Amino acid sequence: MQEHNFQLSINTGFLVNRYTNPDEWVPLVSNFIDIKDVQFTADLINPSLPLELIDKKIKETNNEMSANNIRVTSTFTGAFTRLNNLTHPDTEYRKYYENWFKIFADITVGLGSKYMGSHFAILTQKDMENDDRKIYLREQAIKSWHNIALYAKDKGIEEIYWEPMSISREFGETVEEAIKLNNELNNNSPIPFSMCLDVDHGDLESPDPLDTDPYSWIERCNSGFNMIHLKQSSSNKGGHWPFTAENNKEGKIEPKKIIESIKKSHPRNIQMVLELSFKERQPSDRLAAEHVKESVAYWKNYI
Repeated sequence: MQEHNFQLSINTGFLVNRYTNPDEWVPLVSNFIDIKDVQFTADLINPSLPLELIDKKIKETNNEMSANNIRVTSTFTGAFTRLNNLTHPDTEYRKYYENWFKIFADITVGLGSKYMGSHFAILTQKDMENDDRKIYLREQAIKSWHNIALYAKDKGIEEIYWEPMSISREFGETVEEAIKLNNELNNNSPIPFSMCLDVDHGDLESPDPLDTDPYSWIERCNSGFNMIHLKQSSSNKGGHWPFTAENNKEGKIEPKKIIESIKKSHPRNIQMVLELSFKERQPSDRLAAEHVKESVAYWKNYI
């Protein structure tokens, strides 16, 4: 009988601008942070780069990963690629980003992974306040994601993750809205779409307090997700904190409760991704790698 399989990895967003080259960050992750699986962010190899430069960086990254036994278990957009993208007001811009995501699929496969992810889309405030435009752009984004999925399937991608956010302008801000959009994405899709739940997301203005309860999200979304973004979080959603001893005293994310909530759904593989970020302030900035290391060690006690 199959049981839940939990795969711990780290999102590489914290490396951006701090440890840029593969010969810096790959040994750091493997030897100092002591983890072998990573979620590679688009900020490290942006699909907007010239193709010859993309190929160069993929080769450099693969060489370093091979030497250090690191593997890319998934890819995701990052802080610097979190844009309007597929719901931009300009049609030509939307077409550009549909192709951008296809290149991201190429990068994903080039790095040896079969799984890619992103936020769904982001509306401008003007489009958010126009119901007709909001509906139209949502429909267009779903069509674009299906086009991307068709291309990605041909390249070897098996599943695409999308991340429910915390405001309606960014989609999936409540459990009800997230499940609805997930169902729409999977309707007639070439490959499966799955939610990437974030323990720090949820609409603070929702009349339902369960929409900001990470454990409720996990249990109510049930089998609609195969990935979770982990970080320590407070009741006001001021998170992305590392799981340091100090943060864990005040934070509300408890690994044992997270895992217990997941186990209430059907057994499957779940990617547990530490998505930690650090402000460019001292001492947070210089301690980033050390705090990721501490977070990894903390979660290894449970996975």
